[in-house]
Amino acid sequence: MKKIIIPLFVLINIILMSCVQKNESGNLENDVVIENEQFKLVIGNNAAAKSLKLKSTGEECLMQGENMAIISVTQERPYHNEIKLGHPNKKTTYQADTIYREGDKLIVGFELIPYKAVIQVKETPDYIGFSLYDFITDGVYPSYLKITPPPATEVCILQLPIRNRENFGEWLNVSWDNKAAINVLATDEYAYIDFEKRNGYKILKASAIKDIKFKGTGAALIVSESDKLLDNIAQIENDFNLPKGVESRRNDFINASYYWTANINPTNVDQHIKYAKMGGFRLMNIYYPSFEGGGGYGIIGSYEIDKTLYPNGKEDLQKMLDKIKAEGIIPGVHFLHSHIGRKSQYVTPVPDYRLNLVKTFNLSENLGRDDTTVYVEQNPEGSVMAEGCRVLKVGTELISYENFTTVPPYKFTGCKRAIDNTTVNSLPKGYSIGILDVSEFGATSVYINQKTSLQDEIAEKIAAIYDAGFQFFYFDGSEGVDPPFGINVALAQYRVFKRLKPQPLFAEGAAKTHFSWHMLSGGNAFDVFRPEVLKEETKKWPAEEAPRMRQDFTRINFGWLGYWVPSETTVGTQPDMLEYVTSVAAAWDCPISIHSNLEAFEAHPRTPDNLEVVRRWEEVRAKHWLTEEQKNELKNTEQEHHLLLNEQNQFELVPYEQISGVAGGSKEIRAFIFQRKGEYYVVYWHISGNKKLELPIDNNNVKLYENLGQEINLIPSQENQTIIPADSRRYLKVNGVTKEQLIDCFVKAKILN
Repeated sequence: MKKIIIPLFVLINIILMSCVQKNESGNLENDVVIENEQFKLVIGNNAAAKSLKLKSTGEECLMQGENMAIISVTQERPYHNEIKLGHPNKKTTYQADTIYREGDKLIVGFELIPYKAVIQVKETPDYIGFSLYDFITDGVYPSYLKITPPPATEVCILQLPIRNRENFGEWLNVSWDNKAAINVLATDEYAYIDFEKRNGYKILKASAIKDIKFKGTGAALIVSESDKLLDNIAQIENDFNLPKGVESRRNDFINASYYWTANINPTNVDQHIKYAKMGGFRLMNIYYPSFEGGGGYGIIGSYEIDKTLYPNGKEDLQKMLDKIKAEGIIPGVHFLHSHIGRKSQYVTPVPDYRLNLVKTFNLSENLGRDDTTVYVEQNPEGSVMAEGCRVLKVGTELISYENFTTVPPYKFTGCKRAIDNTTVNSLPKGYSIGILDVSEFGATSVYINQKTSLQDEIAEKIAAIYDAGFQFFYFDGSEGVDPPFGINVALAQYRVFKRLKPQPLFAEGAAKTHFSWHMLSGGNAFDVFRPEVLKEETKKWPAEEAPRMRQDFTRINFGWLGYWVPSETTVGTQPDMLEYVTSVAAAWDCPISIHSNLEAFEAHPRTPDNLEVVRRWEEVRAKHWLTEEQKNELKNTEQEHHLLLNEQNQFELVPYEQISGVAGGSKEIRAFIFQRKGEYYVVYWHISGNKKLELPIDNNNVKLYENLGQEINLIPSQENQTIIPADSRRYLKVNGVTKEQLIDCFVKAKILN
């Protein structure tokens, strides 16, 4: 009689299935139930999620009827011989089709592929954790197949079809409304968190990636009443020793605006403090060139305190920061943490081996010291062609190229040797070279290979400067990493952040991925927009992002606002521009920031008015003066608002509109009309000069104020004329006229020298 040999994994599945009991309706009864005090997750023995209920309300949170497996495995191609023969050889995701529980472990089997995954479950009152514990691979591959099991590139350790709610935070990966919140959250920096949109629901997912980390990678599931979500996240941050993103979002300075400077030093610190206090700033962000001296982006990565500006090095930096703190201003610091300057010690005279390469090749011919063509084995198709970024890293030198061929013999042509003052060399056929990962922002810096120690080396330098007394942090250039970006953006930030002692009050960054949420409690700041387009760009960018980031329980910074002096080509920075940005920002509990420029502050006659606008709004933020009704009014980006001081020296918020065509269309005068207590007022000023304005109206009906309650004597004038000063910001009220008549008065006004 012929023997029948049954593979071990098949026999195990037969035994397991034989133990399953069915009820009268034919449904399998051995569901897996995972629960805590707040919610209950039920998984069928076919590994499909059946129910996810919030216990306090009994509400079902899953999109029913999807029959979606909670776990899956992705392979680049089938590896088991019969599967390889029977199915296309391509990247394939295999869904889980069996599951059972042993203690705190879920044993998961998959369609087609023979091995199993072991998921560890951690049930706590605040969340339930899922992490990739191990694989069961013994006996699943024949001995002749020499493979390191499992042949997987990604394991989705949790995926759930969550019904849509009013809000979805794409960064935090949370779906919520005023009743419930469902969140799939990474519990370490290695988990890849994502979501997929479907009709009426979203798939919230957490995965482990083999090239990053498999075993131990984890995520947490939170299902709670919405007002308990942040408390639950705070507990996860505590349990897993993560950055305290919740605590940071709750601190008193999270919505404070900051004064940004790139050139503060011990010789001018008093001037910077003066202007920062004029603007009511409680924070000051100091860009690294302030203490590293000249060189700009070219020397990023060196991070050595300039002894010319700070003769005693870090000690002098600390004294300067102490002086800033003594004035009630908290200092922060701004670095490009993942960039390396092309003039730095890491590039010249010999490029560091830890710089990132976007494409690699092997030399197909020997490279001589004078050769201007580089021959390679691989096709350069699709290689970098952006100006300034066409750079090969070849041994000890960097070589630029003009072009390349995509038919054999493959070669880079028009090469210039030893650029960036690197060291020329000759190399043999077969040597490995690559295209340097040059930053797209000006091509003055390059990116770090995040799989190397270089990011940690830079992080140590940054942390050593941070502990001079800085208290918040800006992660600039955060997009400057190698793939996978969904992991490496936050991972590069974290390699710096975890070294900062004490933890920053808050941080902002130029790019974010899921794990960044714990660090970037301030979200991001928007780059500088010119005065002429500032209002429109504010509508287009920060005002669009702010409500979305609110769904992630995060504020943004509405500006790095530039500062321009009026000239023939620009009206310069004006009070109404700053008021527009700060008022819309306040609607969303967001701050602004100003790029300081001492020369521009001194040269701009309206600097006191400009900074007074910021000061008032900073006081409003600090005192939480705005009501929810007022915030809702300010969210209308088509309506401008003005924060004035009334006769009792108290704030009043009024809507106002710009009068177009003042003085026959002159750009010199800016004027805005508003109504208050049944009467019309105009707030006006000259953009830069010290002139007079003649209005066609009898001055017996006119009153002029520095601020309301601070009346100014009018300049003597003829009958049916009123002459008023046109310089700094003032308020004018005319009794007994309509809005249209008052506007017409300013349109027909004349500017007098």
